[in-house]
Amino acid sequence: MKSRILIISLLLLSSIISSCSSDDGFNYQSDFENSRNAWLNFKSSSNNSYKYTVNGGSVFTTYGWETTITVSKGVIIGRAFRYTNGAEDFIPVDQLEWTENENEINSLEHEHTSAFTAVTLDAIYIKAEYEWLIKRDNANSVFKSDNDGMISACGYYFNDCQDDCFHGVHIKTIETL
Repeated sequence: MKSRILIISLLLLSSIISSCSSDDGFNYQSDFENSRNAWLNFKSSSNNSYKYTVNGGSVFTTYGWETTITVSKGVIIGRAFRYTNGAEDFIPVDQLEWTENENEINSLEHEHTSAFTAVTLDAIYIKAEYEWLIKRDNANSVFKSDNDGMISACGYYFNDCQDDCFHGVHIKTIETL
């Protein structure tokens, strides 16, 4: 009799554990996988040579900014940054826009700017899967794929945050070179 109770208890415990762990994945997993497939197709058809533009802004400013990353055969060869929407009223003229070539990418000179860090789209997809879209009890995730199926917005924001809360990326365009 004791062995039956033990077996039944073990079966019951294992079914409870398996039902709790069946929610493995991450937020937007299916949409993400479809988008990653679109990215891999684009990457192949473009010979891994493309440029993409990330845009940003703040609720505290009237202007925004854009960073364009250029990749040739999987290697980042350029990063260009510019403020948009009337920033010239607030930002010194010599800082309104700048460009880095291959040996200057992510230079210390532009470290404390609003520019997006120069990374490949492969790195963005990795960050999306393992950081931005993981399930969090205190946050909401965002995922959009409006760039011909590729990522256009991906990230999260904490539920109790009031201003500039988004952790992730907004990709305005992705184009082949």
